[in-house]
Amino acid sequence: MRMILVGPPGAGKGTQAARLVDTYGIPHISTGDMLRAAVKEGTALGLAADDFMRKGLLVPDEVVIGMVIERIAKDDCAKGFMLDGFPRTQPQAAALDDALRAAGVSLDAVVLLEVDDALIVERITGRRSHVDTGEIYHLKFNPPPAGIEDKLVQRKDDTEEACVARLQKYHSETAPIVPFYGSLGILRRVDGVGAPDAVQARVQAALAG
Repeated sequence: MRMILVGPPGAGKGTQAARLVDTYGIPHISTGDMLRAAVKEGTALGLAADDFMRKGLLVPDEVVIGMVIERIAKDDCAKGFMLDGFPRTQPQAAALDDALRAAGVSLDAVVLLEVDDALIVERITGRRSHVDTGEIYHLKFNPPPAGIEDKLVQRKDDTEEACVARLQKYHSETAPIVPFYGSLGILRRVDGVGAPDAVQARVQAALAG
């Protein structure tokens, strides 16, 4: 199974990614992990990426795409892979598609987890973490035990202002990849609302179909 997992922040991609790699026995390839590994290994592309990052610059798309092609050529990707965090824009998606075709690799599916913005805001802004244990709670969906209110904090990324900004960025920059993959006939839309087991079942049904 060669796939890409996409969706807005707070849609549950992390939870489903972990389940998918176990189900299909494929590696989870996140661009951040891939960049760090390539830099550590000292590959030509890794060194190029490191040079950009040391200068505080974004790593160019062609370098990231070259690293993706290098990564999926490794033995652990023989049965497939799940790419997460890239592409983030329609031009990146088109360039990645060209590179995959040139490498003789075709994607089986692009899974889109769909969750309404209002629910995402509720999910994210309700999260709290325990300052001592790091335990994550949710004021509505996973309430903390009584008596620890003074130990709970909200991350800066979880404020409503930050959440709305991330959603706006997703809709303006990343959402355009949806019609692109739809035109290729490999887009699988999945309702991301509900318990993780229910969402997982929908994802697997979509992939099986």
